[in-house]
Amino acid sequence: MQSEPSQTDFTGRTEQYRRELLAHCYRMLGSLDDAEDLVQETYLRAWRSYDGFEERSSMRTWLYRIATNACLTALRRRGRRVLPSGLDAASENPYAVSTDTDGDVEWLGPLPDSLITSESDDPAAVAATRDSLRLALIAALQHLSGRQRAVLLLRDVLNFSAPEVADLLDTSTAAVKSTLQRARAHLDELATTARGPARPTTTEAHALLAEYIAAFENSDAAALERILHRDAVIEMPPSRTWFSGKRICAVFLAEQAVGEPGDWLMLPTSVNGQPAAAAYHRDANGVHIPYGVAVLSTTPDAITCISVFGDPELVRRCGFGDAPPPR
Repeated sequence: MQSEPSQTDFTGRTEQYRRELLAHCYRMLGSLDDAEDLVQETYLRAWRSYDGFEERSSMRTWLYRIATNACLTALRRRGRRVLPSGLDAASENPYAVSTDTDGDVEWLGPLPDSLITSESDDPAAVAATRDSLRLALIAALQHLSGRQRAVLLLRDVLNFSAPEVADLLDTSTAAVKSTLQRARAHLDELATTARGPARPTTTEAHALLAEYIAAFENSDAAALERILHRDAVIEMPPSRTWFSGKRICAVFLAEQAVGEPGDWLMLPTSVNGQPAAAAYHRDANGVHIPYGVAVLSTTPDAITCISVFGDPELVRRCGFGDAPPPR
């Protein structure tokens, strides 16, 4: 049994990498819950073999080896995670919303930024991390094989060298280069249809988020329609239904979403590196309870996609309480 000093040393040397490993496992798996499980498994495996760590690589590289291979094993047991827009054609009926009652779809989930970045982090590093977590990118990565996904992320996101990646994955440098070339080509093909947002400034994104929140809280469907892009998309996993185009999205929002003034209270936050609203909905007793988060993709002056994740736990994971703060 290892001594307490060994445990203290292990924690001191490894804990600093926990958040970036969570981001890596999330990029690989597309699920926050799965990513957290795999990070825990990574640390358990590392702890069990810590006495045998021979310093032939850095601690960070060693942990990424364990985490990446754990993710690859997990991916062999799981299907591709999707968003509604990756399943069926957009609905033309804004009054009908279906649900995934069979539970046979593995949905791609969101990742609150607060779990992987902090205010004290280097701004340039935070920007790079957020850019690599955009929902459209995570959805596109799901179309790659596990090995392609790992190589692409290790090389293009984490900046490991080709020989380092070859060592991490127990393969050759030539194989890494070939896999990376195929992965990039596949992503380039997907880029023609991906909904990746244009690059608004932080100020522009915050302004659109503020308008979105005000419109919902005031039940102002006309204000929402004004800030929708002509090709706007609304999706709401686990519902398979999604809408495309400003006209039909505006009808859905007006008739089925905004409700009455005061039905919604929302708090600005950031999820997947994108502006987001943590939402509370008024129940039958007039109490606002956690509902979920809406993640916005935007151009500098319009919302191109609203991805709504109706999970109350996400409000808490964004750092908010069971009740909205007083105003």
